[in-house]
Amino acid sequence: MNDANVDNVRFVDPAAVAPLGATFTGAEIAILDQVNDRIAARQSLEEVIDYLFESTRSISPCDRIGVAFLDDDGRIVSHHTAAAYEPVLLKKGYAEDLRGSSLGGVLDGGRPRIIGDLERYGADHPRSRSTRLLVREGVRSSLTCPLRVEDRIVGVMFRSARVSGVYDDRQVALFLAVAERLGQAVEKTWRIERLEAANQAYGEMLGFVAHELKSPVASMVTQARLMLEGYAGPLAEQQEQLLGRMTAAGEHLLRLVADYLDLARLESRELRIEAEREVDFVAAVVEPALAVVQPQIDAKRMRLARAIPDPPPRVELDPGLLKIVLVNLLSNAAKYGYEEGEIRLSAAVEDGALRAAVRNDGPGFAESERSRLFRKFSRLKSPRLRQEKGTGVGLYTVWRIVSLHGGRVDARSEPDAWAEFTFEIPQPLPDGGGRGAPASA
Repeated sequence: MNDANVDNVRFVDPAAVAPLGATFTGAEIAILDQVNDRIAARQSLEEVIDYLFESTRSISPCDRIGVAFLDDDGRIVSHHTAAAYEPVLLKKGYAEDLRGSSLGGVLDGGRPRIIGDLERYGADHPRSRSTRLLVREGVRSSLTCPLRVEDRIVGVMFRSARVSGVYDDRQVALFLAVAERLGQAVEKTWRIERLEAANQAYGEMLGFVAHELKSPVASMVTQARLMLEGYAGPLAEQQEQLLGRMTAAGEHLLRLVADYLDLARLESRELRIEAEREVDFVAAVVEPALAVVQPQIDAKRMRLARAIPDPPPRVELDPGLLKIVLVNLLSNAAKYGYEEGEIRLSAAVEDGALRAAVRNDGPGFAESERSRLFRKFSRLKSPRLRQEKGTGVGLYTVWRIVSLHGGRVDARSEPDAWAEFTFEIPQPLPDGGGRGAPASA
């Protein structure tokens, strides 16, 4: 870095500027008090930053305020920006690696940084994309302060102007006072952002692992079935038994993979309901779902009874997602129902809603456990039900899909006799009740 740029970038010792707080004007103190009041009123960090931007422009040069947080990969990620101009090129979600950036002095040492001339700084740091974008926005000087949570620096706040050389030690003292008051709002926002990032990473990993498992496991199950059917020659009794167990284990794993793939889709922010009108509920939903579950029903020699009017209901919904709902409910009925018992499937349009139910003869569940049924990864505590392997995501998936359609789900049971799961979806779908809405809504 050349000597000119050393003078252009300056780090300020917070202790050295602390006495300047005694010189704050009445207007500056009023703004700091208002920041306290807004945070006490639980306003969001974004609302407080917007207030700061509007209220402090008359007492301190500012054409732009931005907040950014550190992520676990050593990058700084933009969270919120307020600016007096358009377009803003460095927007929410923008991330940049910290290596080679003078931000290290702010984050490691907790010292505010002043850049007097951003064009000169960009010439000395040609690899800094953020500097290039800010210069294109017209920004010429910058003041950066650390943001703390429990004595840990978690991010920074930028104050920028479209004029060079406007920030001094007094501006630093005022900005530090603001940053100190922001602690509570910063902590809340920072923790929420970390939780969202962790949830997104979990969803991506869930989908990736499930997708990568699906094809090889399906291939192994298919080959084992072919061998059982004699395509590779006659088998001894012990070989048949081993292949039968292998096939059953593979089919169980495929069901788990299907559950997790469905969950990954639902957790994705991009998932939208593709609602269709005049859907034949039997042809588009019931029959495809039964094609998946029928082998489970046959394996336990269960009877399937239908109570669906003829002609079948024609409804408005996403047939692909409703197939997932019915597969989960029928699969649970087969899994937890008594051998040689009955599964009863009913569906009809009544009182402006599609109402469907799946009932099975089986151990059911206690009323005290009903509230656990539709939670993610939750399984009932009954020893009888615990004998059956499961992921704890099937009923949660049912709840999410039905909710996205603007509907509701319910369950009732008589222990040691039967269990029934029902859902209803308004017809037609209500405006804003899910049609075309992202799954995260």
